[in-house]
Amino acid sequence: MNVKNNKRKKESQMKIKNTFFELLKKKELNKIKVSEICQMAEINRSTFYANYLDVFDLADKIFAELSKEVESLFDTSRQASLDEKAFLSLLTHVKENKEIYGYYFALGYENKKWTFTHFFVEQYASIEPNIDYRIEFFRGGFNAIIKKWIENGCKETPEKM
Repeated sequence: MNVKNNKRKKESQMKIKNTFFELLKKKELNKIKVSEICQMAEINRSTFYANYLDVFDLADKIFAELSKEVESLFDTSRQASLDEKAFLSLLTHVKENKEIYGYYFALGYENKKWTFTHFFVEQYASIEPNIDYRIEFFRGGFNAIIKKWIENGCKETPEKM
């Protein structure tokens, strides 16, 4: 595949995503149709289907990309720690992408396997075998705080949070 086609594909994907987010402002995920996205993004249906299976696959891929972005905030050795610097990086990322994270919560993605705290707690699960309940408590509390922060427009700085 040549570079020109890669650029065109990325531009099409960006049009699709932007249109998807515009539609999410107006309606629920299950009410969004591929034909609406194509019409608003001014693309052919074949372009949509070359990238995504359906609207749900689009949403899943968007949030999988978000997960990769969060993962890239931490070192490649996956030795994330529960320190102030790690949380500050995460909170800064959330604030910079608050609209997307708003959709993340609105669509219930915090209930899926990956959550904000995934990178922090996985190392402790292997160290302490009966830590499951504390991990769930921490994960639920952290997600609730982030969700509330986003709902309030991320008015507080990441440092304050």
